[in-house]
Amino acid sequence: MDKYDPLLLKNQLCFPTYAAANKIIRRYQPLLKKLDLTYTQYVVMMVMWEKEVVNEKDLVNRLYLQANTLNPLLKKLKEKEYLSINKDKEDKRNLIIALTSKGRDLKEKAIDVPLSLAQEPWLTVEEAKEYRRLLYKIINEGKEIENENCD
Repeated sequence: MDKYDPLLLKNQLCFPTYAAANKIIRRYQPLLKKLDLTYTQYVVMMVMWEKEVVNEKDLVNRLYLQANTLNPLLKKLKEKEYLSINKDKEDKRNLIIALTSKGRDLKEKAIDVPLSLAQEPWLTVEEAKEYRRLLYKIINEGKEIENENCD
């Protein structure tokens, strides 16, 4: 083994993870374009369709984002009238994000997105479950925990 083998691209975990993520997200783009959503707006909407009302801190934690990354997404989704954003009456520093009726209606249009991607031949159902489990293990810094994101 050469001392520089650890620097070879083929020996990296980060590169195939990055390349796979890019490939998957590019596959989403034409489907999401029909909904007038970016991928990151879509993941926000998925949480909103599930929860209907969340506070900003919970959304940041759920999506593994920074507030300064999330805020422009929320602003765009509010402009599209999919969400309402209000200050918490008890803690003015906290924002309450709620799904609007227009946002609820978008859920019906979005159902084809995961169904279409489930048809991709990349992984079997079992391989996809194992891949998801391993990714969440990385995200959760090695902890094998039941993640609400990983049903």
